[in-house]
Amino acid sequence: MERRRRIAARPALLLACAVAVPAALLTGCSSGGGSGSDDSGSDSGSSGGGTTSAAGTPTTPALAPAKYATLPDGCATVGKATVGALVPKAKSPGGTTAPSDDARARSGCSWTGNGSDGYQYRWLSVTLQRFSSTVTASAEQQAKDRFADQVAQLGKVPGAAASAVTGVGDQASTVTERATVAKVTSQNDTLVARTGNVVVIVEYNGAGLEGKKNPSATTVRDGAARAAKDVVASVAGANG
Repeated sequence: MERRRRIAARPALLLACAVAVPAALLTGCSSGGGSGSDDSGSDSGSSGGGTTSAAGTPTTPALAPAKYATLPDGCATVGKATVGALVPKAKSPGGTTAPSDDARARSGCSWTGNGSDGYQYRWLSVTLQRFSSTVTASAEQQAKDRFADQVAQLGKVPGAAASAVTGVGDQASTVTERATVAKVTSQNDTLVARTGNVVVIVEYNGAGLEGKKNPSATTVRDGAARAAKDVVASVAGANG
C-alpha cells in the first residue's frame, strides 16, 4: 500500500514544508531559530527596544523564555487507543519514526493500514517542530509565523476548505480536501496547531479500496482533531 500513501500528498505543501512526508519538515524546514539549538529553554536576544546600563553601555531586554525546551518522541505522541481507532490493523502499531537530525527540535511519526476488512486504507502522520529564540525573534513568535505560513500554504490547494479549530493548543486550523490519484479518491484532512513555541501538523487520510465507501469528511476531520489533542498533551507532558 505504499503507492496509496502518495494519495495523501498535497503538492503545494510538500514543496513548502511537507505535511504528507514529515521527514521533509524534519530535515530542514525551519524558520529563523527553529534549529532547537537552545537546550535550556531560557532563550534570550534582542527585542529591538534597547536601554542603557549604569555604565552607559547600550543593553537590550531579554526575550521571553521558550515555553517548551524539548519534544516528545514522535511515535509516542498519539495514544494507542487513538491509533487503534484511526488506523485499524495498522501495519506497525508502534508507528514509523520520521528521521531527524535533532530530536529536541523536530520529530515525527506515521501509521498506515488497510482496516479490518483490508479495503479501508488509513494513513495518520504527525510532525512536530520546536522553535528557539534568536536575537531578533522570540521562539513563540517564530512558531506563530510558521503556523500562519502552513495554514496559508494548505489553503492554496485547489478544492481545500480551511476552518479554525478550538480546544487544540493555542491556535489550530484544519484544512479538508479530496485528492484523486490513479482513479482512487481519498478524503484528506490536515490539522495545524500551535502550542507555545511548538508547531504540530497532523494529517489523516482515508479511502475505500475496490469500490468501498470512503470515510466522510467529518469522520476524517474529527480523527485528525483527536490525534492532535493527543500530540499537544504529549508536548506538555514531555516538558512537565
